[in-house]
Amino acid sequence: MHRSICVEEILELLQITPGQIGLDATLGYGGHTLAMLKCLDSKGRLYAIDVDPLELPRTQERLERLGYGSDILEIRQMNFSQIDQLAFESGPFNFVLADLGVSSMQIDNPDRGFSFRAEGPLDLRLNPTRGRSAANRLKKMTLDELQNMLVENADEPHAGLIARTLISSMKNGMEISTTTQLRNIIEEALKFVPKISDDEIKKSCQRCFQALRIDVNQEFEVLDDFLEKLPDVLAKEGRVAILTFHSGEDRRVKKSFKHFFREGVYRDIAPEPIRPSDKECRENSRARSAKLRWAIKA
Repeated sequence: MHRSICVEEILELLQITPGQIGLDATLGYGGHTLAMLKCLDSKGRLYAIDVDPLELPRTQERLERLGYGSDILEIRQMNFSQIDQLAFESGPFNFVLADLGVSSMQIDNPDRGFSFRAEGPLDLRLNPTRGRSAANRLKKMTLDELQNMLVENADEPHAGLIARTLISSMKNGMEISTTTQLRNIIEEALKFVPKISDDEIKKSCQRCFQALRIDVNQEFEVLDDFLEKLPDVLAKEGRVAILTFHSGEDRRVKKSFKHFFREGVYRDIAPEPIRPSDKECRENSRARSAKLRWAIKA
């Protein structure tokens, strides 16, 4: 079951009032969307976009059953790097939210290949109809590319060892087309690391899958485009909140917010990230790595 993170904190930051125009740039399961729709109280308009063609219609149907149709909510399948195209039609937004986490529905679906815990195809694409799967991407990578990807995208401490083992395995004809095959090779590579625990091996598996997902979906490049275009789609005094789950994401958001603050584009930004409460982290383990940053346009 998907549980949206930092909902109360986000609503407090965005200060949504009836009649405003807003954007949920990462629709996902629609938990944040639903909370923002309630704040609008059937007045104004909320746009919601997502790149995933499988989960989007399910979320749309769920929200329609709750009474939120096209009169108040417009949902589109598109990447949030294209917000400038959307804003050209909608006009400037009073509030924008981007939750950069992968939804539980995606993680928990073995057919999507997002988790090392379940057998499935090694896909990892947010939009499985476009681009190359993680399995195909791995086949094309050099040792240096793979090692650098594991470091940059996941801060993996055993990146060199894992990369060498993966490349060697593929050169020896080993197929890596499923989540289990990748996990087994990572575990085999780390078995001989002195004093490494089972928990540390699991964390390395998690980081490697994360690194591949970020690479396959070009998540950092897409985020950079989004952050660059963001000020131009916000109305005067418009507010934005961004929820990150990885140090690379948070660094990019922090850098962009500070840059536009120094340029006078944003009149105020988060001095420090907001973290989920201890209670929320206890109730939802996926909230532990979340960081929330905000900015207000001048």
